Amino acid sequence: MLLDNLALFLRIVEKGGLAAGGREMGLSPATVSERVAALEAHYGARLLNRTTRSISVTEEGRALLAGANRILAEAEELESRIRLGVERIAGPIRLSAPSDLGRNRLAPIIDHFLRDNPEVTIDLHLADGYVDLSAMGFDLAIRYGALADSSLIARKLADSARTVCAAPSYLERCGTPRHPSDLAQHNCILMRFGVDADRNWPFIVSGQRQSVIVRGDRIANDGDLVRRWAVEGRGIVLKSECDVAADIQAGRLVALLSEFRVAALPLQVVWSNTRVQPRRVQALLDALIVEFR
Repeated sequence: MLLDNLALFLRIVEKGGLAAGGREMGLSPATVSERVAALEAHYGARLLNRTTRSISVTEEGRALLAGANRILAEAEELESRIRLGVERIAGPIRLSAPSDLGRNRLAPIIDHFLRDNPEVTIDLHLADGYVDLSAMGFDLAIRYGALADSSLIARKLADSARTVCAAPSYLERCGTPRHPSDLAQHNCILMRFGVDADRNWPFIVSGQRQSVIVRGDRIANDGDLVRRWAVEGRGIVLKSECDVAADIQAGRLVALLSEFRVAALPLQVVWSNTRVQPRRVQALLDALIVEFR
């Protein structure tokens, strides 16, 4: 029962509420409240601050999040080994990735991996904002940029250059920027990461890194929508090259300001340093490294 209650606790935090977490596990609100109370009684500490509208995790609850992930992973791995045998790769994997990358690059990799490992299931979460691996129970996440969270382990998959681009129809209508400063006169489509829109676009100007503040009439937190708006001629975008390579090759988008481009960002796969890696997760990690290489 303790393991079941820990799993419920993780799902409540992931879904942001007792009722939502209970629905995911087929439990009534009364049962959820009883089991959370039992978990708090077991540890002798309040784990969640509850109001009529929201919940928040206490300091003791945050400590339990990381520990619960590790305990459940170890129990799951033990059960998999006993039930399925040491040599078999089986069970669920939860993976988070940017939306464009998930659709364009990860989907075929996952297809190939599942063909080779039919006893594995993959729960793919596509989001362009930051996700908390421990709180949301992800085994792996793929992220752009340097690793800031010291509680995570990272493995580089590739270098990911970003490019400024626009549709031919937009350039015919509004002109082609020749210098980063020209972007001030253009409609730029912005990505939102969390609460902040990406208004500062980096360039190398006269040998120095320089950020140009851009503006536009469209902001979205979905990279694929931003790309589609660009293809439709709605404005200029700054996108990872791998997200727009097919569009540029097909002539749907035109790369701009290439001579001012900054160094590529690392594309990394990350995981919690407190989380035991089951064999299935290690197998997917190995497959991602090979495919992106």
